[in-house]
Amino acid sequence: MSSPPRRTGPPPPLRPSHRATWQLGSVVDALRAASARLQAGPLRNPRRHALPSREALSEIVSGLRAVLFPEHFGASELSAEGVDYFVGHTLDTTLLSLCEQVRRGLHFACANEGSDCAQCEQRAIEITHAFATRLPAIRKLLDDDVRAAYEGDPAATSVDEAIFCYPGITAITHHRLAHELYLLGVPLIPRIISEISHSATGIDIHPGAQIGGSFFIDHGTGVVIGETSVIGQHVRLYQGVTLGAKSFPLDDQHRPIKGVPRHPILENDVVIYAGATVLGRITIGEGSSIGGNVWLTRSVAPRSQVTQAQVRSEVFEDGLGI
Repeated sequence: MSSPPRRTGPPPPLRPSHRATWQLGSVVDALRAASARLQAGPLRNPRRHALPSREALSEIVSGLRAVLFPEHFGASELSAEGVDYFVGHTLDTTLLSLCEQVRRGLHFACANEGSDCAQCEQRAIEITHAFATRLPAIRKLLDDDVRAAYEGDPAATSVDEAIFCYPGITAITHHRLAHELYLLGVPLIPRIISEISHSATGIDIHPGAQIGGSFFIDHGTGVVIGETSVIGQHVRLYQGVTLGAKSFPLDDQHRPIKGVPRHPILENDVVIYAGATVLGRITIGEGSSIGGNVWLTRSVAPRSQVTQAQVRSEVFEDGLGI
């Protein structure tokens, strides 16, 4: 028995009777009511300004990566003479797009109810200019990060491999760009950039985190670095490490008080191995090593070595934890 012929091409159009059975009018009304409840509360800016575009910001970050590493992410087969032209042209178009997104971010947080705000537009121009002047310093920091990745991983065959392939380098590139915008007081956009990186790499770094040079995340998936974390020079983290908050104060409405230091401080030359969780405003002293899967909520002295066995023995010392 032969099988029926396979249908090709687009599906047939739906008949009006099908659309009527969905009762879309009531669904749209219910969605509008749900949106109104959120907008009426204290958690959201109710003004209907044009919001920053995640798609545009993704393209902007790609352009900035090409500016920072034109030999790797720029146009193929760039000549030595063509690099400067490529960087200048790409930077010009990328900064124009960034300025518009910064303007939208500023206007989102602005008290002006109108669709246009001259103050936000002027401030966006100033911020974009200041950000552009910091790109050489960002490139220098990233050079140190790339070198740390190459020197810290015996599997790395070249610095080019680290730039092209390592998720830790992708994540720290996004972070260093987002952090500068965070320092310049841009609302919303730094967090969007960090979440673009989070989606691509599995590494979650809040743009507020302060991270020193020669920083290396090996493998990377599952790493979380909180907003008020402070990380020194030559620090190395492995996959699954969390630098988080143990607790946070609440205001009279039982909402978290923003901006309170609540994440760890890692001094220079600290290594934290896979799966470790470090919580609270504690200090990991210079040159210390934190073993895999350790749960740590107390400060440790410089040049300490903390393992799971040590942590468990402290819990039961003198009856503690029993």
